[in-house]
Amino acid sequence: MALTRLSLTDFRNHSAASFRPGRQFVILHGANGAGKTNILEAVSLLVPGRGMRRAPLSEMARSGGNGGFVVAAEIEDISLGTGVDASAPERRRVRINGASASINALAEWLSIVWLTPSMDRIFSEGASARRRFLDRLVLALEPSHARHSSRYDLAMRHRNKLLSGEGPLDTGWLDAIEIQMAENAVAIQLGRERMVTRLSQQLAATRKSLFAVPMVALDADTSPSADQMRDSWRASRKRDAAAGRTLRGPHRTDLLFSHSETGQPAARCSTGEQKALLLSAVLAHAELVAQLRDQSPLILLDEVAAHLDPSRRAALFGRLAAIGSQVWMTGTEASLFSEIGGDGLAAQFIEVANGTLLL
Repeated sequence: MALTRLSLTDFRNHSAASFRPGRQFVILHGANGAGKTNILEAVSLLVPGRGMRRAPLSEMARSGGNGGFVVAAEIEDISLGTGVDASAPERRRVRINGASASINALAEWLSIVWLTPSMDRIFSEGASARRRFLDRLVLALEPSHARHSSRYDLAMRHRNKLLSGEGPLDTGWLDAIEIQMAENAVAIQLGRERMVTRLSQQLAATRKSLFAVPMVALDADTSPSADQMRDSWRASRKRDAAAGRTLRGPHRTDLLFSHSETGQPAARCSTGEQKALLLSAVLAHAELVAQLRDQSPLILLDEVAAHLDPSRRAALFGRLAAIGSQVWMTGTEASLFSEIGGDGLAAQFIEVANGTLLL
């Protein structure tokens, strides 16, 4: 699973950029602010979700452009495209092989995992950041997870709106909404449980890694049935109405991280340990996807090499090579990736300067 062509039009600071990634490692190097991370963000939009920065679509359009943007890619003989029209800058469009498609349909063709410097904050932020991280992991193995999540979220918004309205509740309509929520909630929860079990097993197999290895667990009700969820929501309508939101369900799940050797919660680990824990989780997940989907996912690593000494960089590059993924990495200096060439691994080096690719 690898991109054979990538084109950007009016995306961030790239007015027009196009190239053919030809190697396992794609190294984007250049000064801060040159547009390296923008390219990774563009690639991350080729799967469902809001991309690796979770930025509003309006912020992705190039300043000075017409307000729209396009990200287009090819995977062998499949063409994928996404972007927004200037006439509807908050509506993201998707095309697959030239035909209009849903955003969730992208998950059928491509799996992408990423690691960015800002993701270190998931250990100190609320559960929502860790939940999004978990759902991206699930999505890479189970494309239907995006559909279940969007349907659940939509139904829950309808429920919250009904509960917040004035006058008597329409119990029949609430019953129907809660049935739909429950059906999708069960699928979401089971997908998350499968992922945590599989990831735990994969992490255990890499316990001797040079990087700190996490233990992961779900903080949620274990496998509740659809009937149990529906009954719980029916019983809590008054409480949820007073709160102005639905207080129970998979939208409240948390993913717990701890250091496998010390047992310390990740939030109490050092910054360096937290980076290593996340890196181990992303690598183990990529290995898992390669094994279970028989297709290695794309891996996007933003500024990961700068925080590692040469021996650990070499170990990282070797492990990435073994996974077999197409790996996109950014760094201010090309020399940060010198160990790739030293081990005989193929890399494509692209300098990025002021939104221009120097191929």
